[in-house]
Amino acid sequence: MSDVLDELEWRGLIAQHSDIDKLRADLAEGPITFYCGFDPTAPSLHHGHLVAVKVMRHLQLAGHNPLVLVGGATGLIGDPRQKGERTLNTKDTVAQWALSLKSQLESLLDFEGENPARTVNNLDWTSELSAIDLLRDLGKHFRMGTMLSKDIVKRRLESDEGISYTEFSYQILQANDYLELYRRYNCTLEVGGNDQWGNLVGGMDLIHKVEGTSVHVLTNPLITKSDGSKFGKSEGGAIWLNPDMLSPYKFYQFWLNTADEDVVNMLKVFTFLSKEEIDELETMVHERPQARQAQRLLAEEVTTWVHGAENTERVKQASAVLFGRAEPTGLDERTLLDATAELPSAQATLGSDIQDVLVELGLEKGRGAARRTIASGGVYINNVKVDDEDRVLEESDVLAGGVILIRKGRKNLTVVHVS
Repeated sequence: MSDVLDELEWRGLIAQHSDIDKLRADLAEGPITFYCGFDPTAPSLHHGHLVAVKVMRHLQLAGHNPLVLVGGATGLIGDPRQKGERTLNTKDTVAQWALSLKSQLESLLDFEGENPARTVNNLDWTSELSAIDLLRDLGKHFRMGTMLSKDIVKRRLESDEGISYTEFSYQILQANDYLELYRRYNCTLEVGGNDQWGNLVGGMDLIHKVEGTSVHVLTNPLITKSDGSKFGKSEGGAIWLNPDMLSPYKFYQFWLNTADEDVVNMLKVFTFLSKEEIDELETMVHERPQARQAQRLLAEEVTTWVHGAENTERVKQASAVLFGRAEPTGLDERTLLDATAELPSAQATLGSDIQDVLVELGLEKGRGAARRTIASGGVYINNVKVDDEDRVLEESDVLAGGVILIRKGRKNLTVVHVS
C-alpha cells in the first residue's frame, strides 16, 4: 500500500471523512496526533470497539501519535441512542469501568517505542467546567438548528420518550474534548464509528470557530455480514473482551464460526495480515472451504491480539482435544469447562465401571453392547483408548474442574462430572 489511507480503504475501514485529500497531505507531511474516545458504559469493551482500535493501530504503525480518550465525564452522561434514555450509572461505577477500559486499551496499542500511545480522561478538564463556562464559552458556538438536525436527536424527539437535556448536551461535551486535545497536544484528527459522525463534525466545527484552524475527522463503518445484518453477538450476548465476561475459549469460537462468505472481509478488518496473505486465504476459501483455514487464522490472530499468545495456545489445545487430536492434561479448569459445557454429560464416582458409565451417558443401551464396543477399540478416556473391558474410573483420570472425557468412536464425545 502506498500510504495508510490506501491501506484503510482496502480493508474497508473508512466510511466518511472531512477532506480526504488534505488529510492525506497532512499525514504525508509528518507525524500527526490523533484520538479516539471510548465511553465506560460497561465494564468491558466489546468486539465492535476493535474496529476503531484497528484504525488507530494502523495509523500508529504508519508513525502517527495516538491519544486514547477514556470518557470518565461523558460516560456519566451517555450518548443518545435509538432505544431510549440511558440509566445513569453512579460516579464510582463509571470511574471503575473507566479504569477497566484503560487497562484493556493499553494492551491493544503500543504504549512504548518511538510514537507511543497515551491515555487521557476527559473528566480531567470537564470536571473543571462551571455551568457559566459551559454556556458562555462552549454553548455560544452551537446553533440549535444544527444540534436538532442530527439524526439520532430527530429520531428521539419523534419517539414517545423524547430526549433529555442531559443526553442532548452530550454532543457539546464531546466537541469540547477535541478542542481540549487540540490545545493540549496539537491533535488534528479524530477517528470513531460512523454512528458518531455528527459528534465528530461538531468538534471539528468548534475548533474552526474558536481557533480559526481546520482539523480532520474520519469514521469507520459498522461491520456487517454479507446478508447486511450486524456482525456480532454470541448466544450469550455481546462479544466482550474482558475474559471474566466472555472466556478466551468462547471468544475464539466466535471468530472460528465465521461464515465462508464473511471471513475474507473479517480478515481485512480485524487482522493485520497482508493483502497477499489474505488473497491466498481467499483462494483457499473458494477451493477448499471445508479446511476452514481462513477461519482458524482469523480466530488465532484476533484472540492473540486481545488475550495473548499463551491463552490462544491453550484455547487451540482445547479445540484439538474436542476433536481427539490432543490429550487434555494441562488444560486449565475454565478453558476445559467452557469447551465441554454443551457436551452430553453424566455424574459418576471414582471406581465406577466404564461399561455402566457408557450406558449412563447414553452411548450404549446396555453393558453387553458397551463391552463389545470396548473390545473393538472404540472407547476412549481422555482421548486414550481403553483396552480393558473391566476398566473403572480412577483418580488419575480426573482433569481440572473434576471432569473426565469419554469418547465413543471419533465423534461421540461426552463428559463425566466426578462427584
